[in-house]
Amino acid sequence: MGTTGDDVAGEMPGPCVLCGSPAGTRRVDGWRCAVCAWRYGDSPDADLPRPRIEVVYYLRFAERIKIGTTANPRQRLSVIWHDELLAFERGGRAVEQARHREFAHLREGGEWFAATDELVGHARHLADGRDPWERYARWVSAALQG
Repeated sequence: MGTTGDDVAGEMPGPCVLCGSPAGTRRVDGWRCAVCAWRYGDSPDADLPRPRIEVVYYLRFAERIKIGTTANPRQRLSVIWHDELLAFERGGRAVEQARHREFAHLREGGEWFAATDELVGHARHLADGRDPWERYARWVSAALQG
């Protein structure tokens, strides 16, 4: 799925059916979404369950950060008050608990931690300058492609 000198970036003939992005790269095998790398024209099998991608999320609300986990981030984040989604990290409960221990000295109650430079820096490092939703879309795409 790498790029070659013949790849051309541009707008696909229609939005990606997986993540909705119009941006793509024209390759020898056709268009691929620039966000999640899904091949344009392919459709996920509606009869198969969506892959379970567990993530640890980092949400900032005012001067606090919530570190939580979910396998359904859109639904989960829609019910939590937050100002900004800082990052997703691949992993479930074990990774979440490891982060809670790592940042225990910043805990303000439950899953909320002080938004210090240390914790914000950790989340920014995880995001690596990318939109967290784009990273999530790429993980889903990779899981669907097997």
